[in-house]
Amino acid sequence: MPDRIVTRITALPKPATFKEAAKSVQRVAAYARVSTDHEEQETSLTAQTDYYRKKILEHPGWEFVEIYVDDGISGLSTNRREGFNRMVEDCLAGHIDLVLTKSISRFARNTVDTVTTIRKLKEKGVGVYFEKKDFDTANLSRKSKIEQNTPRYAAILGNIKGHF
Repeated sequence: MPDRIVTRITALPKPATFKEAAKSVQRVAAYARVSTDHEEQETSLTAQTDYYRKKILEHPGWEFVEIYVDDGISGLSTNRREGFNRMVEDCLAGHIDLVLTKSISRFARNTVDTVTTIRKLKEKGVGVYFEKKDFDTANLSRKSKIEQNTPRYAAILGNIKGHF
């Protein structure tokens, strides 16, 4: 009887979900962006960064990494967003387990950029939690509140789910 040849296929690491992050120490970062330099937007950016810093520092089991910021930069393309690109690089380098952000539109307005980035992060075991819509990329199988909202977000969710 000839010897069998066995090929081992290693599973991709499972991204940390928002709820799982509370169970063990997770390295957590946040991403904040405003698209204009108007004064009220500056206040919004300060509010976002203060909120996420406090949320991460006060959460048991979370280790604060950084809040990545793009100030006065459009979300239409990720090309010129230095804070966003640095955050993605840090995620891919294994420094971050979970990214918190306000909404899909703060993360990226372009569906292709959103899907491409989330896919890259998911392959490295990094989850992204969109707080405004209670949408966790590491847990796409459950029904998300995003499905119950606007057609635009439902379409984005459908596009994202279809690519994983």
